[in-house]
Amino acid sequence: MKLVIFGASGQTGKLLVQQALDRGHEVIAYVRREGAITLEHPKLKVMTGQLYDQIKLHEAIAGADVCFSTLGVASISKRSLEFTVGIDQIVEVMEEEGVKRLIYMSSLGAGESRFLMGPVIRFIVAGFLLRIPLADHNENEKRISQSNLEWTVVRPASLTNGVKLDKVRWGSDFIKLKGNVKIPRANVAEILLNQAESRDYIRKAIWAYE
Repeated sequence: MKLVIFGASGQTGKLLVQQALDRGHEVIAYVRREGAITLEHPKLKVMTGQLYDQIKLHEAIAGADVCFSTLGVASISKRSLEFTVGIDQIVEVMEEEGVKRLIYMSSLGAGESRFLMGPVIRFIVAGFLLRIPLADHNENEKRISQSNLEWTVVRPASLTNGVKLDKVRWGSDFIKLKGNVKIPRANVAEILLNQAESRDYIRKAIWAYE
């Protein structure tokens, strides 16, 4: 498949790029800064452009099978207009190009997943520490859910740089989480990539933790 990855130069994005190439996919890594990715591979094309550059977005997205967003917020203390406007632009261009499949990396605590947390963690994390980043994710999730795309939202727990685990837990059913859960980025990248090869969670949001 031809995959377009936005946020490809981030810590999770780089892992997603590598795993996609390892599975034999063609990858377009869309980055905002020249030289952000130094990896070379015959099936990898690195494109540099801004999230508001519709010409570049059309060039990247045209003919793709799946688009991913592993974009993250720039600050936990103020809203990121570039992030939310960028997702809006990506969705708009995907609709114009007829590219249906979008997989968006959000965060545990966004949307109804805040109620999976215990009341103390929900207050500390979702209500205080990550209140602003989650507001950006909530806005993006709303925009995505109102589109005509075949989307899947992945809401991982706190991300770590630990080694990839053989097994983690993920799904869309209602559960009760205990404590402040976490998950390695490598496992999140794998979950994101698996959604590109499955239709089990079309127009659904899933949680993930170790």
